[in-house]
Amino acid sequence: MKTYSDIPESFPSTPLLDKVDYPADLRNLTKKELHQFSDELREYLIYSVSQSGGHFGAGLGVIELTVALHYIFNTPEDNLIWDVGHQSYPHKIITGRKREISSIRSKNGLHPFTNIEESIYDSFGAGHSSTSISAALGMAVAKPEKNHVAVIGDGAMTAGMAYEALAHAGSLDSDILVILNDNSMSISRNIGGFSNYLARIWASKLYTSIREGGKTALRFIPSAKNFAKRAETHFKGMLAPGTLFEELGFNYIGPMDGHNLNEMLTTLKNLKDLKGPKLLHLITQKGKGFLPAEKNPIGFHALNKIETTKSIPNGKKYSSVFGDWLSKKVEDGDDNLVAITPAMSEGSGMNDFAEKNPDKFFDVAIAEQHSMTFAAGLAKEGKKPILAIYSTFLQRAYDQLIHDVALQKLDVTLAIDRAGFVGGDGATHAGIFDVSFLRCIPNMIIMSPSDENECWKMLSTGYDYHGPAAIRYPRGEGPGAEISKSFDSLEIGKARVITEAVSDLVIFSFGNMLNLSMEIADALNCSLVDMRFIKPLDEELIEKYAKTYKHIVSIEENVVTGGAGSAVNEFLSKIGYSEKLKIFGIPDEFPIVGTQEDQREAAGLSKNKIIEKLSRELDLKNLDKKVSA
Repeated sequence: MKTYSDIPESFPSTPLLDKVDYPADLRNLTKKELHQFSDELREYLIYSVSQSGGHFGAGLGVIELTVALHYIFNTPEDNLIWDVGHQSYPHKIITGRKREISSIRSKNGLHPFTNIEESIYDSFGAGHSSTSISAALGMAVAKPEKNHVAVIGDGAMTAGMAYEALAHAGSLDSDILVILNDNSMSISRNIGGFSNYLARIWASKLYTSIREGGKTALRFIPSAKNFAKRAETHFKGMLAPGTLFEELGFNYIGPMDGHNLNEMLTTLKNLKDLKGPKLLHLITQKGKGFLPAEKNPIGFHALNKIETTKSIPNGKKYSSVFGDWLSKKVEDGDDNLVAITPAMSEGSGMNDFAEKNPDKFFDVAIAEQHSMTFAAGLAKEGKKPILAIYSTFLQRAYDQLIHDVALQKLDVTLAIDRAGFVGGDGATHAGIFDVSFLRCIPNMIIMSPSDENECWKMLSTGYDYHGPAAIRYPRGEGPGAEISKSFDSLEIGKARVITEAVSDLVIFSFGNMLNLSMEIADALNCSLVDMRFIKPLDEELIEKYAKTYKHIVSIEENVVTGGAGSAVNEFLSKIGYSEKLKIFGIPDEFPIVGTQEDQREAAGLSKNKIIEKLSRELDLKNLDKKVSA
């Protein structure tokens, strides 16, 4: 295996990769050539991701595995299901998308994860974790004549859904292969020549025939059969960490070196013909073959696109505001605060807090459901938990939020990052539904800041509120507002007036739409309100303005259905003014892949598109009589 220290400055030489457009071409190579092919694939991936930006370390860690899978299995007839999809870039390169890989995560480019509409080789869509085994099992039951392979990482294996699927697969005795890609040694450190030797033995036809033959011979002697099963499992358990999987009904193979291509080819060939549920445990290294990524796998989880000119940030990242707020709150002597995250510590800006306050920080791994009910338990006994979670992953803890937190009116604060559009990760990671699914839950308050200082104030407000509170803020930087860093709370449910004008029109802006709304208000010489609260609404102000203005416009970065504008409309309908409202938000469709600005433009959330629509549909008069700012 070649090791690379630098990102290539120009397109690398890849003579073998050039011959391979699809897996059928790959199978024409000799096993000896596969090693050179893997080196070329690794170098090509390093170069292409540097040009496009995107997930990096995970793909480098599965180069050999990807090559071996497509070489041994007859894809696309056989189903290969990648969990999460961070590691699917090499798969995309081998399966007909080599020349388009640098367009990944861009508008009109390749999807950031596997997508069934993009390629027949993408057997199942990915994005959220821990789904691959369930999907593979469903496919295996529907099409038992095919091979079905699920590749899941050790992080994704921490989620309960994965174990639910394993238990079901074991009970059905279905013909599926689960490959556990263990790249952080979280399950086992037992690796080396001896473990590889054992993996080969356990996957071999000889071992399998003895194993299955013994079962057949002893099936009429229950006590003997049970003894033999226990003896086999216990023997394997002494030598490998597979006892749990064996108890679930899987034939456990491993652990073995996931970068040893020859060993994997032999093992996968044996497993291809082996009946029943099988689990192959591979030890891999994130960022394998690129020295900077090997040394810093977290820092090289993803790469930004190499830009010729660097953009100057407008302000502080909202995640950094949250991290600073946490640290300062504890520094000020709040002993009851505890912070929780389901594997989003770095992205949520919590690393510094975690390092300084290890007794107040809990990373529960990819276990969103548990994180919510864990927070509820902490709150029940007097702690003040802050759960930091991305909007898209909050969806997974919805039942727990309703039944375990809100129903019991427990004091849990949700710091919801990545609310709204997220850019390159596309539809699977967009945080565009949280307002709609949170707004209908009793006992909750929901806030959305328009800048960094408002975010700080709302975190304090949510924390002081005695019940479930949600603060939703976008990915990236704020507009550059100075942060007061006091812990004073806002008045619950009260908006702030930005501009009042003699006009036919008033704009109700929610959250990060304020800057856009200010541009529109300035162009139309109309009034503007930063609503601050989505629940409860400032009903007094809404009623006053409904009686004052001919037209009301609401602007938000959430789906229109059930969103903040919908909440305003419900209240206006109650008081008889619903005909005044025009709602701007995200239409009833999943967002495109592209930048955040690409996604907003496609959704009609741009200055020109909103003004054009208002001018076309409304009779606007007296727009030149602005009286205050």
